[in-house]
Order: sequence, then C-alpha cells, then structure tokens
Amino acid sequence: MNAEHDTLCRIRDLQRAINRFEAGFEERYGVCLNEGMALCTLSKTERMCPGELGERMGLTPSNMSKVLRAAEGKGLLRRELCCEDRRQTYYSLTEAGRKLLRSLDCGCVEMPGALRKWLDEA
Repeated sequence: MNAEHDTLCRIRDLQRAINRFEAGFEERYGVCLNEGMALCTLSKTERMCPGELGERMGLTPSNMSKVLRAAEGKGLLRRELCCEDRRQTYYSLTEAGRKLLRSLDCGCVEMPGALRKWLDEA
C-alpha cells in the first residue's frame, strides 16, 4: 500500500468517526455539529452576519443558510435586520441557545477511536 492510499484510508476512517460522533451528538442534544459550531462561534461575539459566520466556519453561503434556518427554527438563534441597511441581517444567540451551549458536553457522546486518536494527536 502506498503512502497516498494509506492517507486516503485514514481520512475515510476519520470521516466515518466524525459521522458516528455527529449522530450521537445530534441524538443527545437535538442539533447537528454545524448548528453546535454556529452556537459556539456566535457565543464569542454579540452578533454576526451570515457571511462572516460562514467564513469562520468554512461553510458555503448555501450551507450556512441551511444551518442558520435550522437553528433559528429551533429557537436557538435570533435574526435581526440592520438599522442602516435593511437588506443586511445579523444573528445572535437566544437565551435557549446560550442554555444549550452551556449544556454541551462532548464527553457524554461516544467518541469513536479514530476521532479520539486524531484529537489526542492534535
């Protein structure tokens, strides 16, 4: 097996481990990883526009829109229009979003071996 093939197989194993972790995370907390990461990112600022949030999270505008819509639908985020430019929107955490974020404990979700190993090495 050549090094490139081995690397690709390791990435596949990591992807599978992340998918298993996300399934357990979503089952326990009712949000997917992207929604949880959006809450975490927004917790570090008062409010943020979707474009900046998407850049920080590494998501396309389309994917960011889906994440924001889902989290807003769950009452975790609040959407506000900008006073100066009504076309611009900002998102911020609701009290329910802050409460959920405080309750998140990834240690309570099964951590597949490949993911644990990668985290330990990082």
